[in-house]
Amino acid sequence: MGFFKDFKSFLLKGDIVSLATAVVIGGAFNKIVGSAVADIIMPIVGVLTGGTDFTQKFIALDGGEYATLAAAQEAGAAVMTYGNLIQAIINFIIVGLFIFIVLKAYEKSKKKEEAPAAPAGPTQEELLSEIRDLLKKQNS
Repeated sequence: MGFFKDFKSFLLKGDIVSLATAVVIGGAFNKIVGSAVADIIMPIVGVLTGGTDFTQKFIALDGGEYATLAAAQEAGAAVMTYGNLIQAIINFIIVGLFIFIVLKAYEKSKKKEEAPAAPAGPTQEELLSEIRDLLKKQNS
């Protein structure tokens, strides 16, 4: 019974629960970023590049000429889909940008919470004035 007890305590450690939570939130975040890339960013990139759909960019390794990627795949030609690599690189950069923005906002909010202003003590002049006044009282 010791094995199951140890396993249960391992699973319920704070680090494991935090990791599981991060994985679930990361999966949901991935869907949001994927939608932002596919539905917002890539159409803009397509317009800027003259309507280019990167996922349809390929090189047929058999030397044949095919009108579309689907036609090349249907013909059984070996194809190198370099457009998918370009798409993945763009996705990676955008995911990195989103994470950077989220972490920057988190750090900004964290600094505000952690930095309560310390109460201001007396200045050097105020301390010297108090010492002077105390010395005058003692000598009087």
